[in-house]
Amino acid sequence: MARTSLRTRRDLVSLGDHVRTWRKIHGLTAQLVADRAGITRTTLRAIETGTGTVSLENTFAVLRVLGVADAVVGATDPLTTEMGRFHAERALPQRVRVPN
Repeated sequence: MARTSLRTRRDLVSLGDHVRTWRKIHGLTAQLVADRAGITRTTLRAIETGTGTVSLENTFAVLRVLGVADAVVGATDPLTTEMGRFHAERALPQRVRVPN
């Protein structure tokens, strides 16, 4: 297994801090969020602290409970960036022809 880079570690910790803050903003206990997401409290703790190897599925289950999953998915949409739109436009054909 590859080692986790320092940058990735920091990002995981930051994401976990944000998840914890969203949970508190909603006034939800860790146990309630874990139950609603269908995960254990230990798994939620791992997400909130940025430790362990939590599955993306479990992370998104928590994000969905907190109401921010759509924002996270939207933030990764390449067509929301200038670079993504530029490359998408380059990949589109100049003309579309009707098949014979």
